[in-house]
Amino acid sequence: MNDEKSPVTILVPGWMHERSVQRIDAAFRMVRTERVDPALLTSEMKRDVRGIAAMGFREPVDAALIDALPNLEIIASFGVGYDAVDARHAGGKGIVVTNTPDVLTEEVADTAVGLLINTVRELPRAEAYLRAGRWERDGNYPLTPMTLRGRHVGIYGMGRIGMAIAKRLEAFGLTIAYHNRRPVERLGYAYHASLEDMARAVDTLICVVPGGAATEKAVNAAIFRALGPDGVFINIGRGSTVDEEALASALRDGTIRAAGLDVFANEPRVPQALIDLPNAVLLPHVASASVHTRNAMADLVVDNLISWFSARKPMTPVAETAHILAKAT
Repeated sequence: MNDEKSPVTILVPGWMHERSVQRIDAAFRMVRTERVDPALLTSEMKRDVRGIAAMGFREPVDAALIDALPNLEIIASFGVGYDAVDARHAGGKGIVVTNTPDVLTEEVADTAVGLLINTVRELPRAEAYLRAGRWERDGNYPLTPMTLRGRHVGIYGMGRIGMAIAKRLEAFGLTIAYHNRRPVERLGYAYHASLEDMARAVDTLICVVPGGAATEKAVNAAIFRALGPDGVFINIGRGSTVDEEALASALRDGTIRAAGLDVFANEPRVPQALIDLPNAVLLPHVASASVHTRNAMADLVVDNLISWFSARKPMTPVAETAHILAKAT
């Protein structure tokens, strides 16, 4: 593609980062719908749309939408997770799906470590204590019963972000283990073939896995029992991976000691049972939410579209559509 605007039609259904919207509008013929719904597609859209740019962790780009667009070639998804995109169906029809990995890895890893420190050392509660005037009125904030010193960390999902978290925590002098579907080659951390076995071997569990049927409520009551009464649970992956009712019970009855959560199953609605717990540190899904990182993610969405329509080479295709990349090249 040259500097002239391409005649290729790109559909943007529902909300999308404004930077992506501006760049798509400048580079392509952009059409929009209020939400992701095949019923909102006009006959012209069905005929002309060759690409979709969507929020792949919340906008349901499902088989119905894919099938409604017979000339669709690529779905450019905003975010590492693409839970709501039926990538397997798209791949079966020769449609590329891309996501936005790497550009948010460091930001999310930073947040995970910050959330762990906040949870273990009670920093949000200590700040609230100061702001309420209690330091002057009641004296020093109580000594925290937990510390990072001597902790054994298990990472559930040793992908790009998991590796970045492990690297940071290794610098803290902590012992690292991990659980994946399979071991990572030439990785020196201890591997556990089951999540429950790893939880039993560590006292700090960090969940980084994507959502989907394979991980639905994988972190459940049995995992919390295995983690134990000194256990700390951190989740910056997807809320769907956790049985939130079991988590609230485990925090309330002392099955585990504390949790730090940036993601929830039904965002933005957070269970009141978690909000009411003093040993839960809760964030509103902000792990990648800096201007710098979100702009980089927005750019990668558009760069994937441009790369596909100019060179037939998507920059960051997801695993389910890797065969299409091989075919295109």
